[in-house]
Amino acid sequence: MSIENRLAELGITLPDAPAPAANYVPFARSGNLVFVSGQISADENGLIIGKLGENMETEAGAAAARRCGLALIAQLKAATGSLDKVKRVVKLSGFVNSTPDFTEQPKVINGCSDLMVEIFGDAGRHARAAVSAPSLPLGVAVEIEAIFEVE
Repeated sequence: MSIENRLAELGITLPDAPAPAANYVPFARSGNLVFVSGQISADENGLIIGKLGENMETEAGAAAARRCGLALIAQLKAATGSLDKVKRVVKLSGFVNSTPDFTEQPKVINGCSDLMVEIFGDAGRHARAAVSAPSLPLGVAVEIEAIFEVE
């Protein structure tokens, strides 16, 4: 089954690939690797802002991370022209806007990790970092960057 068909089966619609907010490119390809710049948590209503452990619960953070994942996949599609060219998700690096005593960063980033496996199956399993940040750009709750292997 093609990845586009898988997305349709799951009822997932990708957002438009977000434009860069500063002086960088949204993705860079080197050989068979695509490096996707950090995607911040946003949905159709705008930025998803919050600080885990202060004014946002873990489940809401995971939902924000899932939205980052959708933006990562949208960027990947822009980079490759077809998601069927994806061989595997290599690595995610997730940053969680959280208080010093918040320790559930892995549960938050699971929102993105679970999405990758849901869409790409075993090829969606990846290496990962899930770390805390005292703040993130524009006050968003989550930012995630990714590396994908493609044909």
